[in-house]
Amino acid sequence: MAPEAPLLSMTGITKSFPGVRALDGVDLDVQAGEVHCLLGQNGAGKSTLIKVLAGAHQPDGGTIHWRGEPVTLRSPIAAMRLGIATIYQELDLVEHMSVAENVHLGHEPTAAGFVVRGKTARTSTSALLGRLGHPEIDPGRLVGDLSAAQQQIVSMARALSHDVRLIVMDEPSAALDPDEVDNLFRIVGNLTAEGVAVVHISHRLEEIRRIGDRVTVLKDGRAVARGLPARTTPTRDVVALMTGRDVEYVFPARPAAPPAGEPVLRIRRLARDGEFAPLDLDVRPGEIVGLAGLVGSGRSEILETVYGARRPSAGQVLVGGKPLRTGSVRAAVRAGLGLAPEERKAQALLMLESVTRNVSVSTLSRFSRAGWVDRGAERGAAHAATRELSLRPDNPDVPVRTLSGGNQQKAVLARWLLRGCRVLLLDEPTRGVDVGARAELYAVVRRLADEGLAVLLVSSEVPEVLGLADRVLVLREGRVVHTAPAQELDEHQVLDLVMEGSPAS
Repeated sequence: MAPEAPLLSMTGITKSFPGVRALDGVDLDVQAGEVHCLLGQNGAGKSTLIKVLAGAHQPDGGTIHWRGEPVTLRSPIAAMRLGIATIYQELDLVEHMSVAENVHLGHEPTAAGFVVRGKTARTSTSALLGRLGHPEIDPGRLVGDLSAAQQQIVSMARALSHDVRLIVMDEPSAALDPDEVDNLFRIVGNLTAEGVAVVHISHRLEEIRRIGDRVTVLKDGRAVARGLPARTTPTRDVVALMTGRDVEYVFPARPAAPPAGEPVLRIRRLARDGEFAPLDLDVRPGEIVGLAGLVGSGRSEILETVYGARRPSAGQVLVGGKPLRTGSVRAAVRAGLGLAPEERKAQALLMLESVTRNVSVSTLSRFSRAGWVDRGAERGAAHAATRELSLRPDNPDVPVRTLSGGNQQKAVLARWLLRGCRVLLLDEPTRGVDVGARAELYAVVRRLADEGLAVLLVSSEVPEVLGLADRVLVLREGRVVHTAPAQELDEHQVLDLVMEGSPAS
């Protein structure tokens, strides 16, 4: 019996932009009811390929077949009408509109030629949310009031409202905690059981084994491997295909002996009502301390309170033995603190500005005289800082928005390197960063610590905390439930503690 024709077949897809050949003859086929994982480093062509599939980009060459018939996807609406929906990492929901309004946006229910609002839209939305296993989400609630996980469910409900047959999911688990990821994967399993195909894009290779059926790997705009079995292909082989070299999943070696100097950062009974309980913590020069816990455990809130972006309800922060004025970012920066926040594009980077301006923004007074900025000195200092971190391309004049995720993060780190900070606060430092760039960032952070920086690290990825940190504090519901040297913990222990642990004595 002849094999079943693919639901989707893309053959020889090419796409160029000025000076860049983003796709160079890419083939991709997806079967009904499968999870097809699309892997590749930033810049490999994944985003361009899915935008071609979504109808947002028109290919320069190649063919697309849908259910065995040639098609031209001239717009996102044309793709959606065929049954192809794309859920981007940065969800395109309208926050000031209700759940029901978002689900039916652009194809509102009609009767006798008139748009029907209110009860009809809410009823159909409730049915879709129930199908996804989330009947508790109120269709009348504003999307802006929902959690990240709930907003993702709303995006999936919107896709299903179009009788979708293929869903493209770009980094769907990036902002979710382990419980929410499990729920997402349960929903994906239910959809594929109904015959819906899923194209899953993720930098988290451990997810591929859990959810994937087959894998296509892109590198430099080409498909270097197609249809690999997701559960049995060795991780090492996948990484080598993505990067063109062997990249071990190892972290930089820790110092032979723990740092012994006086703590540069002291946190004493620091608390914030409703977010985290009184906390005591010391971080020494050369030490990396990791905070592990679920989303909502208080990790990011602790970092932002230490940095002065949130005002504590009690306690104090001392830097170099001197109390820091709480609730003041300016005071924190002057004392030598630097923050690389979770949402670097929205909270740390000036996306339309050059790398130079992004690196120098916290140090401009050094290059200013009588209100004038010495552009040459500014550029030279920024360039020196980015070169020290091996930022690519090695050109401080390019807009920071053109850099990959890993190099954007290096630009943030270079800012604090130029500033001469003493304490580096890292919140999800490798979110949206590909596997090759992650290894580089780990090496950079360890080198900065070896040079005397104190580092306080937050990450949702337990292996990252255990691999990079010297010492780990495990948080649950705003309280520290365990503290130990990182090498004395494993991933299962940490997950047990964050799920079932009780406050430590």
